[in-house]
Amino acid sequence: MTADRELTAEELAELERKFDPETAFRPTGQTMAKIISVALVSMTLYHIYQAGFGTANELMRYGVHLAYVLGLAFLLFSWRRASVSAPAPKNWYSFDGVNFLDIIFAVLAVAAALYLPLIPLEEAAARAGNPNFMDTFMGSVVLLFTLEAARRSIGPTLPLIALIFVLYAIFGRYAPGPLIHAGVSWEGFIDGIYGSQGIYGIAIGAMAKYVFLFVVFGVLATRIGLGQLFIDLASAAAGRYSGGPAKVAICASAFMGSISGSSIANTVTTGSLTIPAMKKIGYPPHFAGATEATASTGGQITPPVMGAAAFIMVDYLNIPLRDVLAAALFPALLHYFGIFIMVHLEAKKLGLRGLNADELPKAFLVIREHWMAAIPLIVLLYAIFSGRTPDYAGVYAIIACIVVGFLKPKDRMTPQVLWDAFAVGARSTIAIGTAAACVGIIVGVITLSGSGFRIGGIVIQTANDLGSFFSALPVFSYFGIQQWTLLFSLILVAIACIVMGAGVPTTATYIILVSVTGGAFQILGVEPIVAHFFVFYYGVLADITPPVALAAYAAAGIAGSNPFKTGNTAFMLGIAKALVPFVFVYSPALLLVAGGFTWWAFTVTLAGAMMGIGLLGVAFSGYFLAPLSKLERWYVALVSFLFIAPGLTTMGAGLVLLIPALLLQLRARKAEAA
Repeated sequence: MTADRELTAEELAELERKFDPETAFRPTGQTMAKIISVALVSMTLYHIYQAGFGTANELMRYGVHLAYVLGLAFLLFSWRRASVSAPAPKNWYSFDGVNFLDIIFAVLAVAAALYLPLIPLEEAAARAGNPNFMDTFMGSVVLLFTLEAARRSIGPTLPLIALIFVLYAIFGRYAPGPLIHAGVSWEGFIDGIYGSQGIYGIAIGAMAKYVFLFVVFGVLATRIGLGQLFIDLASAAAGRYSGGPAKVAICASAFMGSISGSSIANTVTTGSLTIPAMKKIGYPPHFAGATEATASTGGQITPPVMGAAAFIMVDYLNIPLRDVLAAALFPALLHYFGIFIMVHLEAKKLGLRGLNADELPKAFLVIREHWMAAIPLIVLLYAIFSGRTPDYAGVYAIIACIVVGFLKPKDRMTPQVLWDAFAVGARSTIAIGTAAACVGIIVGVITLSGSGFRIGGIVIQTANDLGSFFSALPVFSYFGIQQWTLLFSLILVAIACIVMGAGVPTTATYIILVSVTGGAFQILGVEPIVAHFFVFYYGVLADITPPVALAAYAAAGIAGSNPFKTGNTAFMLGIAKALVPFVFVYSPALLLVAGGFTWWAFTVTLAGAMMGIGLLGVAFSGYFLAPLSKLERWYVALVSFLFIAPGLTTMGAGLVLLIPALLLQLRARKAEAA
């Protein structure tokens, strides 16, 4: 791949597979491809039927979903990742590209996943806590196949973490210090995780009930032209301004991310258009790639679709989806505001132009041509904000997509396109489904061992020790030990999220860290929804945090830039995402639905956050009215933190301290003009 030409569709697909193991499907022959396609479409139809009209109990729905996920994982993903262009292998021990052992594994995985839901409820209740041999055997099969399916589809990191937790559950008596527990037998361990407290728990439940439907909706919405509508409207609205293609990338990625929820897929989809355009007007390749990657990671935090974690949050907190979406709105806008400020300042610093009128689509023509594509999104939002359940909203949004697709005059959907969309939507959920099942193992161990509060206690104790040290120093004694303890607890959790997220999908990181640190947040008195969003945001940040900034590396492949330099720049551009969680912990009013909300507190917090993020953008870009010296950049960066801490006193102090820097900038601007 070179930086001097646009990448072909095959090269983009290979790039996505390289950085996103969830899309690294094995090549197969036509017969096996048809078998898999039928299974995928049947999976979609089953979920739509159960969500809209079905009567199966929760355990059966979860079990069928898990059976599809594990069975298809062994058919879709090979033992080793293959190239997208590689032909299907032909040998005596495989059928049309899939070896017989994987076919046997797929059948056994389906049987084991369905075994528990098919046991009569009275019989299952009688055997609770006293499993027979077959219960233990089938639970062991599900455990092993879940770990292997996750390894194939998302990589080795999460299964390895799950395996460590398995060993901890059994050999807990040998654990160090406060983590020690009595340990359990293998039968007791399987009994604990092979049920609603483990593999069939909240994570796989959210996948079966909500996430699957919204992923299918995102695929269908893209197929009927909603994505193109977003990209064209973003170009018409922002393309003419200084550094226009970068601002188009931000707007388009925000819109696309709102129906996608996948950082890497969003990067490759919109980046194939926006990155070459950014380079064309003069942005350095690494900056162009970083802008697209940072904007694309916002998809998981942008309503209304967001990522899988949003729906798991609904079940964890037992609150309506509309409350989660409302809470996510302004933090997401602050993320994009921070990127927008930095690309604007970079454009001014480099003297970059916007796009010419003949390079831009006409907004009126775009709306006239694609307006019907917005109808399913309106249906989705109306259903959610009228109080309907997420699965109800998802089903009727999918139906709206189908109706619009067959009625719209241009690029009308055909039965084959609908079939393919159903198959692609289901296929896109397999990897996150294996991750959810794998996380169920970890959550089950935490529940069995009671280690959540132990780890929370360790975090609090460490933060308290650091707080005691700093509060004893005269220069820091203005803040009490409790304030320092909260700050250091948040920093420790944030670091854990970023480290964990370096090799684990966002949703898995979120569930694990919430389970592990929930006790710490509870002790600190942080509201549950605030704690969940804090962990969620830092899990997402890992996609643009070196050394494993996968979205940034994918963008670097399109831009032809140095991956590590692109990752560092992406982290700089996404600094707002790293600061916003601290803002809403100290002032939950930013989340709209947290306790103690007032419009005054919200306004002060939002204004302060925007000022602080804007000043950080100035410090990192090194430009405002004129270039800043290194000393000025450090000064502005330090002052910006006074705006991040919400309150009129700190904001007033920040404004006063900014006056010298502003006077220096005015003098430098005047000197440049002379």
